[in-house]
Amino acid sequence: MSRVAKNPIAIPDGSKVTIAGQHIVVEASKGKLEHNLHKTVHVQQKENQLVFSIHHDADLKTGWAQAGTARALVNNMLTGVTQGYERKLELVGVGYRAATQGKVLNLTLGFSHPVAFDIPEGVTIETPSQTEVLVKGIDKQLVGQVAANIRAYRPPEPYKGKGVRYADERIIMKEVKKK
Repeated sequence: MSRVAKNPIAIPDGSKVTIAGQHIVVEASKGKLEHNLHKTVHVQQKENQLVFSIHHDADLKTGWAQAGTARALVNNMLTGVTQGYERKLELVGVGYRAATQGKVLNLTLGFSHPVAFDIPEGVTIETPSQTEVLVKGIDKQLVGQVAANIRAYRPPEPYKGKGVRYADERIIMKEVKKK
């Protein structure tokens, strides 16, 4: 059984945490994030730490599972508002390009038409080169989802490796099809 919930979270300098019942708000230099905790989770701020536990009337197994999940989510929120998150995508293929224009990411991925991806609020997308895309933001889930949505337009194929891939992704190549 995991004991994630029993580890307190240290609040970094310059961060402000506000707890109102089951609603928690985390603020720092990069922005502000909010989250509603599960009814079985109890969180309190002791000095410069957040301590998670379960309410006395909660089922032990599901209560501690929810407390561990809440602790991980709040820790990700604190990391996001202090340091931020970033996912790097690479475009591999002849003629595959990316360029940002305002709130739209234009992708040329070998289709007969260009792909226009609308950038959602809370995320910034940069293209340092034509074959690199950087997705940045303070919400870990949103950054990961936007990167996955961009990758879904043309996932890497296993024969030549062409497509949109994460920078740290390793593609297992297949042997060429035989007749």
